Amino acid sequence: MNKKKLFLAAAALLTGVSAQAASEPRAFLNQVGYYPNEEKVIVLEGVGDKEKLQVTDASGKVLFTTKPSRSAISPWSKKKRSIVDVSQVIEPGTYTLKGKNLKVDFQVTPRALHNVSVASLKLFYLIRSGVPIDEVYSGTSYARPLGHADTHVLIHPSAATEQRPAESVISSPLGWYDAGDYNKYVVNSAFSIGLMLGAYENNKEYFDKLDTNIPESKNSTADLLDEIMFNMKWLLTMQDPNDGGVYHKLTTPNFEGFVMPTDCHQPRYVVAKSVTATLDFAAVMAQMARLLKGNRDYSDFVAQAAGAAERAYEWAKAHPKALYMQHIISRDFKPAVNTGTYGDFNASDEFFWAATELYRLTGNDAYMADVRANMPQKFTVPTWGNVYGLGAFAWLNAADSDVRQTMLEQLKTYCDDTAALAATSCFQSPFGNKAQDFGWGCLAEGCCCSALAMLYADRYVAPGQYRRYALQNADYLLGRNATGYCFVTGFGTKSPMHPHHRISEADGIVEPFPGMLVGGPNPGQQDKGPNLAYPSNYPDESYIDDMNSYASNEIAINWNASLVSMLCWLDAEK
Repeated sequence: MNKKKLFLAAAALLTGVSAQAASEPRAFLNQVGYYPNEEKVIVLEGVGDKEKLQVTDASGKVLFTTKPSRSAISPWSKKKRSIVDVSQVIEPGTYTLKGKNLKVDFQVTPRALHNVSVASLKLFYLIRSGVPIDEVYSGTSYARPLGHADTHVLIHPSAATEQRPAESVISSPLGWYDAGDYNKYVVNSAFSIGLMLGAYENNKEYFDKLDTNIPESKNSTADLLDEIMFNMKWLLTMQDPNDGGVYHKLTTPNFEGFVMPTDCHQPRYVVAKSVTATLDFAAVMAQMARLLKGNRDYSDFVAQAAGAAERAYEWAKAHPKALYMQHIISRDFKPAVNTGTYGDFNASDEFFWAATELYRLTGNDAYMADVRANMPQKFTVPTWGNVYGLGAFAWLNAADSDVRQTMLEQLKTYCDDTAALAATSCFQSPFGNKAQDFGWGCLAEGCCCSALAMLYADRYVAPGQYRRYALQNADYLLGRNATGYCFVTGFGTKSPMHPHHRISEADGIVEPFPGMLVGGPNPGQQDKGPNLAYPSNYPDESYIDDMNSYASNEIAINWNASLVSMLCWLDAEK
């Protein structure tokens, strides 16, 4: 039996359902842990509405008898799910829910999400570009030699200027590898930073004191600001010092194979400047400068970042139609570039976010005029291609104004409408109730960022009203979903073992890096082929734990940034 089959067999046993047949009862729950005084729901299949269920403690003592509180039918598979509420268990410990043919354990602990929160942040340290890493997790050494130093990067012909002609060399070190590949993209890096800095701004004391010491780890440093600074320093190298514009990405012409960084030999280029990359750059430089103002450890950076932000914004105003068009670049210039595009055909949301952050930094009315000119009509959860939500979040803890009031009203409408879906859902969560909830990166953009919106609403709209919905989405992510997976590597009783991530696949170690959020169910199945067969076509079950599945099982910094922001905020409030 191969390693994959052994893992799947072990996972079936660990679920607590003891290798039951598919027709027998199944349980879906948060596999990481529940908070003592919060809602605790377990979802069952194959259990009758009136079946008596027992909850026992670790000694086997029966604490109480219950039955499903309601049931729901999947709109796609037509499977019947029963909702069992065990919230009356409030003492920390291990408990068991028992039925006729069912036995499943669940954990109650005061710091239920702490370890997974720390690991999700630690992931950014592990995917740094250009530095050696020597980490130990659970006795397994992650020793990685120097990767892409990026001190010899070429100017692609699409980015050439008189001062920096094609094939001239610049140095662009540091930064994070973007996803399953080894490239670095300004749009996604800036978006990831903006998302996490928003969480930091609202939970500074927590992040400043966050104990990131992971048992058996040689290096325990994973300070959020220091980690973000590692990427900010790279971003500064992506700005052309001659005009303030920002290169869209640093990349090889084609994706590398599933090899370690030291086995990558393609030349690396900075490719065309774009208005979206330049505005995202301006936004996070201004955001970071504002948040670090007065911090003696970063005084030099604050001045540099503020100036870089304003110069970038000036370039964007002068080049509002400089959108990134990779198909044209590859047609007109050599070498052709075939890596991730992060293309975007509308920069109004980037103007809104960048103008917001620059106004908050400088108070300059010219930026406020651009804020008003680009305001959204409704709240949308932030994604790399639609950053209106980051601008909206930034206004919530700004000084009161009509713009802030509008953002509050839009957020309330979104959260009320979304939260209303949980009461009749199959998995007691706002996420996962519509077919359009599922797709590329849905667990980040749909599940985590929606939960993050609930946390902002709980802080600024109606304290105490929305947190429970954020926790429900966390439960969904950590195992209470149609696949039965905890979608964060290294956690739960059934988590991804074969993410689309080059280092995890090529390093010769069975376990993937811990703390990575995979993309999740994707009915588009863009990677489906003769060598990759999804187990289901249902929207919420269209997931496969296979290294080749870039459509459902890749990892990415923006996805992990959403995980960090949501989990750490929840952890901060305990």
